[in-house]
Amino acid sequence: MATLLGGIEAGGTKFVCAIGHSPNSILLEERFPTDDPESTLRRSLDFFLRAQKKFGPLSSLGIGSFGPIDLDVSSLTYGSVTSTPKLRWAGTQVVQAFTELGVPIAFDTDTNAAALGELYYGKGRGLDTLLYITVGTGVGGGIVVNRKPIHGLGHPEIGHIPIIPRKDDSFQGLCPFHGTCLEGMAAGPAIQARWGVPATDLPPDHQAWDLEAEYIAQGLWSFILTISPQKVILGGGVMHQPQLFPLIRSHLRRLLSGYVDRAEILEDNEDYISFPELGNFAGITGALVMAEQILREPSVGQKES
Repeated sequence: MATLLGGIEAGGTKFVCAIGHSPNSILLEERFPTDDPESTLRRSLDFFLRAQKKFGPLSSLGIGSFGPIDLDVSSLTYGSVTSTPKLRWAGTQVVQAFTELGVPIAFDTDTNAAALGELYYGKGRGLDTLLYITVGTGVGGGIVVNRKPIHGLGHPEIGHIPIIPRKDDSFQGLCPFHGTCLEGMAAGPAIQARWGVPATDLPPDHQAWDLEAEYIAQGLWSFILTISPQKVILGGGVMHQPQLFPLIRSHLRRLLSGYVDRAEILEDNEDYISFPELGNFAGITGALVMAEQILREPSVGQKES
């Protein structure tokens, strides 16, 4: 019987559910807004129950979820959303909602899932180390090293590193935890709060974009010196502004001051820092990669039921 993979991109604004025989061969997909936990998870489960009637039994499931989430398989709250600003979801047991499917379940952040999608089927093909950052309603990121997502005490919180505000910027930041962190200064809501209009209403030559690029470059300055990624992918709604990419590369070269002696940094290399090849499919592709991986390594990314 053919392997049937299930994947969920559990985003803060939308859920994407899909099944396929491989991560790049989706048979059925459904997208819907993220609502309250009970109805959203029930709709997701119903998708897989219906899909199994049509395509046969599911082999495994990969879930890439917005966070913060508990990834400690020894924890009593493993598989749950923790201290999220989406208060209705705080403490929600995501993995547990799908145990009735009776298949191995891999669980990780949505940004780690997107990073895996790009590594295996997007611009990271053939690489070992990749950094994926999404800049939208928040700022998050996934880090893959040796072709596996980084975990530790928890998972990386790329959006909450400190940023040095530019002298001509008096904005105090929007993050309720850290104020002027990367998310507080550069996410979509911060752009709107600073300039009084949504980012999509700002013209391409508006001064907002140079400021945005500098703050993103400050983040990359730290990440490149610590992770040394072979490629940087910048996704999310804010990054649909193509004028940002050359500005980011220029600010990054200035900030690094020649310390990283690589052509990828010293030259205006459009391939090193770029938009995701998979676009809006990076997350769901990565969730299906997770489902495929857990079949090969059952002890990775799941808790014994």
